Amino acid sequence: MTMTGMVLDAPDARELAAFYKRLLGWSATQDEDGWVVLGAPGGGAGLSFQTEKLYARPVWPARPGDPQMSAHLDIRVDDLEAASAHATQAGATLADFQPQEHVRVFLDPDGHPFCLYVD
Repeated sequence: MTMTGMVLDAPDARELAAFYKRLLGWSATQDEDGWVVLGAPGGGAGLSFQTEKLYARPVWPARPGDPQMSAHLDIRVDDLEAASAHATQAGATLADFQPQEHVRVFLDPDGHPFCLYVD
C-alpha cells in the first residue's frame, strides 16, 4: 500500500486549493469540477480538495456540540515568524488558542486548522 495524499472537504475545492497553492507553492496536478490535487515539488504524498455541498466549518478548539476537526496539517518551517507572516498574507487566520510556544496554529479560509512548527 502507498498513501498518495490527504483530502480536505470544502464548499469550493478550487478556492481552497488556490489558498494552499499560495501557502505551499505547490502546483495542481489535477483540476476537475469539484476536485483538485496539488503535488509536492519533490514528490511524495499530495494534498487534494473536494467540493462538499453540505460542508460544515470545524471549530477549533471545539466544545461539545461543535463541528469537530477530523484532521490537521503539520508544516515544518525554518523561521516561524516569517512563515506565519506568509500564511497570513496567503489568507490564513491565526487561531485564538495557541497550545505551544514553538507551534503556530492557523485556520485556512474554510476553517481547517494547520500548524506551522520549528524543530
